Amino acid sequence: MGGLSIWHILILAIFVLILFGGNRFSSMMGDVAKGIKSFKQGMADDEEEGRRKYDEQRRAEPPRQLPRDDAASREPIDVTPRREDAAPPPRDDEPR
Repeated sequence: MGGLSIWHILILAIFVLILFGGNRFSSMMGDVAKGIKSFKQGMADDEEEGRRKYDEQRRAEPPRQLPRDDAASREPIDVTPRREDAAPPPRDDEPR
């Protein structure tokens, strides 16, 4: 059917054990495990080095200043909820 069944995998595993032997197979798997552990450690070291460089770069830069607005000339925005049919509150500069 194109896929590997449990029997195919068992026969393949027995063949590998016979071909390489138990001790040699376990030592190869130990080497594979050491390689995977070394790879993970290398990836963690790269991430740590990248974070360290980023932190150093951020410390070296002066803080960015936001552009200043003349906030006194603008009036605050009214965000209080109100009904749709209610008239808006009168403004201070409008005659009553």
